[in-house]
Amino acid sequence: MGDMKRSIDLNADVGEGCGDDAALLPLVTSCNIACGAHAGDAAMMRRTVELALRHSVQIGAHPGYADRANFGRIVVPLEPDAIVALVSAQIADLANIAGACGAALHHVKPHGALYNLAASDPVVAQAVAQAVASVDPRLILVGLAESALTAAGAALGLPVAHEAFVDRAYHADGTLRPRILPGAVHSDQAQAISQALALATSQPFAAYAGQMLRRRADTLCIHGDTPQAISFAQALRTALENADIALAALNLQR
Repeated sequence: MGDMKRSIDLNADVGEGCGDDAALLPLVTSCNIACGAHAGDAAMMRRTVELALRHSVQIGAHPGYADRANFGRIVVPLEPDAIVALVSAQIADLANIAGACGAALHHVKPHGALYNLAASDPVVAQAVAQAVASVDPRLILVGLAESALTAAGAALGLPVAHEAFVDRAYHADGTLRPRILPGAVHSDQAQAISQALALATSQPFAAYAGQMLRRRADTLCIHGDTPQAISFAQALRTALENADIALAALNLQR
């Protein structure tokens, strides 16, 4: 086993009406498509599924709060049953569109405030995991590494992928530094690539306050809604390949 080449999945959030999906999709191995709640619509879902198919990119659902005005980035208080209904309906909508295009869903990754709350709140995490299981228990649940969401998915028997962020600062406890705070996003490409290489090789990297942190990473997220996203994705791929790290989509049979 020792001579097996290390591999990592690169994922990006797409179908949100921002960013250049056509340029970004050839550079990643998995994508998370907005399902019409926080962003996107049926036509955009279909276009994005077709793009992903063209580039052999695995297709995932990216369900969020139905709050387009705030792009799903503010918590909407909901009872667990309402979260199950909200998330399962969005997954099913994308699954139907993908099926009509001859594709199948591969994974689910919540969006924005729902993702962050599910990472820390076991009740919300359980509701999200239950929603995924109710649609298709073979779907991979993608969540913040070593969080309440990945724990909830594993407890339900779902295949689970631990996600890490290359361009976001972490606190020492492994949580992401909120975007509203200074220093939350790495604007320096070299810093982001250094963090990505550490995550991909299970090495420690510096948290926001300087403490060293180690985090499991099955998949790395590239944010596609920034002007430098494409050049960064290209540089990141090159850096990983130069480090002899293969790029490969998450294996469904975990």
